[in-house]
Amino acid sequence: MSDSRGEEGGLSQAAPTNNTQDLFDSSSQTVATPQDKVSPVVDEISPSSTSSFEMLDMESVPAPYHVVQPHWFFCRRADDNTSWLPFSIEDSDKLEDAYGNGADKDTVVAVDGERYDVNVKERRRYAVYWEQAPTEVRRCTWFYKGDKDTRFMPYPEDFSERLEDAYKQAVTKDEWKKKLDFPSGETVILHNPKLIMQYQPIGLQDEWVSSPSEHTRPRTVKRGVDNISVEILDGEPEKVDHLVFMVHGIGPACDLRFRSIIQCVNDFRSASLSLLASHYKRAQQEGKVGRVEFLPVNWHSALHGDATGVDEDIQRITLPSISRLRHFTNDTLLDLFFYNSPTYCQTIVDTVASEINRLHVLFKQRHPEFSGAVSVVGHSLGSLILFDMLTNQRTGSEVNTEKMSGSEHCHISIDTLEQILTRLGLQQYLATLQAENMDLESLVLCQETDLKDLGIPLGPRKKILNYVRRKWLPKDCRPSTACLAPGFQVTLQEPLICDPDDNQSPGPMPQQSQLHRAQSVTSAVDYEYFDMGIGQTNGGIAKGQVSIDYPQLSFHPQTFFAFGSPIGMFLTVRGLKRIDPNYTFPTCKSFYNIYHPYDPVAYRIEPMIVSEVDLEPMLIPHHKGRKRMHLELKDSLTRMGMDLKNNVLGSLRTAWQSFARLPVAALPPVEADETTIETNIQEIHAGVCEEAEPMVSSEQTEQPEIKVGMLNGGRRIDYVLQEKPIESFNEYLFAIQSHLCYWESEDTALLLLKEIYDKLGVAFEQPQQ
Repeated sequence: MSDSRGEEGGLSQAAPTNNTQDLFDSSSQTVATPQDKVSPVVDEISPSSTSSFEMLDMESVPAPYHVVQPHWFFCRRADDNTSWLPFSIEDSDKLEDAYGNGADKDTVVAVDGERYDVNVKERRRYAVYWEQAPTEVRRCTWFYKGDKDTRFMPYPEDFSERLEDAYKQAVTKDEWKKKLDFPSGETVILHNPKLIMQYQPIGLQDEWVSSPSEHTRPRTVKRGVDNISVEILDGEPEKVDHLVFMVHGIGPACDLRFRSIIQCVNDFRSASLSLLASHYKRAQQEGKVGRVEFLPVNWHSALHGDATGVDEDIQRITLPSISRLRHFTNDTLLDLFFYNSPTYCQTIVDTVASEINRLHVLFKQRHPEFSGAVSVVGHSLGSLILFDMLTNQRTGSEVNTEKMSGSEHCHISIDTLEQILTRLGLQQYLATLQAENMDLESLVLCQETDLKDLGIPLGPRKKILNYVRRKWLPKDCRPSTACLAPGFQVTLQEPLICDPDDNQSPGPMPQQSQLHRAQSVTSAVDYEYFDMGIGQTNGGIAKGQVSIDYPQLSFHPQTFFAFGSPIGMFLTVRGLKRIDPNYTFPTCKSFYNIYHPYDPVAYRIEPMIVSEVDLEPMLIPHHKGRKRMHLELKDSLTRMGMDLKNNVLGSLRTAWQSFARLPVAALPPVEADETTIETNIQEIHAGVCEEAEPMVSSEQTEQPEIKVGMLNGGRRIDYVLQEKPIESFNEYLFAIQSHLCYWESEDTALLLLKEIYDKLGVAFEQPQQ
């Protein structure tokens, strides 16, 4: 008997009472036809009125009792919605083994690719890499589903034990139609092994119901996970081939369902596992392929947390009207402005770098056998953050040189700590610093975290560190020049900086300053332009970045993937005309710019490198191995138009050939000083042929491979997704969705996997349709 019949049959007519058994013996006649009406009370029942289940139960030999196989589930709560999801078969077996070896021990089992730890005794699941509230875990054997539920839910373990005891007794003694009353008021009736129902207590039922049948509708009860419809995965491969960090863009939500970066990365990881099983099946069977681990990097909570206090400051000046829209703007769109602020840009970059380094160290601790490479992914503003960070990374030789030069002590001016704080208007923090025996020399050696530990707020500590390092240190000891990548040079005059003495001191005037427009002297922000090989075609360099100290990553990324990236726009706004084709990231040799054709935030990169050639972006293949149907239709229509044009030109060429073969006698005599008509005809004929033939051959011959600079090792950089058929009807309607589609795009995930495993020498397999 199916689940739906058990739920919709006549069993749902009345709550169990003293004559529950008579009632269910009568109502069970209508199980096969749920649309029939049944009398709510029946006093006597003849033996001939028993249901098919009861007939089967009486005539057949009772099956022997078998212990139920438990399966472990975990709880997931989101937006007042609670659901229970099964662990993979591999993880459930590990939890069951730990449970069997000692349920009273504080045993911790790593699950979900070691991204979570489960404390078996506490029945709690803890996230390893990110902040998340612990979730409940259950060892499940019995399940229920109500009439309006979409999936089966597991009973609590003590509830399941009572059900299992009653079921064992009924099977062993072959005594069914048992009624179980629970202290909470629920009633469970075991009619036969295939029909078990639960009834809610009358006091807990909703009084506002439309009919008596809805008032007493029971729950379907199932024993064992094998008897419910639920998808259970086998488990993730233990071996990790590659590690990828994914940085989100503006705002706390990453898609139209307002999900966090953690949830979106979980979906992307699941898509990659499915694609590995389909496109690298043979390699997996041979043990050549494990999996790719994707870890989220969250910086939004640090920027909008209590440490910065920026949300409170913004809220004080926010107008009360259209509050929801203003809250969305403050929480999302303002991140773009924060990144262009020296104070908050430093916070964002520091958070991203420190979080990536922390996750990298933690991952290697949990996977000591890992020897693969690491890549980074940035979506929207996250791609710009990674781009700026990667352009300011240093190679190993530079780090060693910096350490050697750092051994020489930098001497500061003779002004006292009190004088500096007074000039900055921060004299209230003098006692705090003096309590730690802080002088100017020790202040120079302090990091921002040191001042933060002393309780100095973000704004004052930024002022102190910036003033001391820039004003009171010699130029050759300033950390701003140490954060540049190899070959980076200051090539533009520094703006006039207003110091606390109200004196304006112009910065140095390099020889190439005439190549760039001057900065506004009224600006209080110190912008620097670095020689990165990105700049004018005549050799002038221009890259405007907010003057901050870019932190270093603890590894060299193999590939940088940008999703829906505004990098090209930001570089142009900063004054860049062209990217030097020879430029590469100091520590990353591969770069892919992936975008949806309707993404309003995405911009191209290749036209800034190869401006003399109009290159179409590379079309990302569909993960099933072909173009979408509407794109193939568009290409077919284009080819038909081209063929028609070629046929017309071919007919014209034939006409000219016929005209050129006119009899010589029909032509007038040729004078010695005249140009022959035949010569003119031949020239025209040659021109027509030259115009027609390339149009035919252009469709037949492949274009030669074009090198697009060294930013991606000479390979193409811009890759465009194929829009869906429904999206092609209205580009504007799907614009926002197009910017948020990358997390669920299997085509994007497959491009990442192909790039990763191509470098590992693993062959790509196109699955058969």
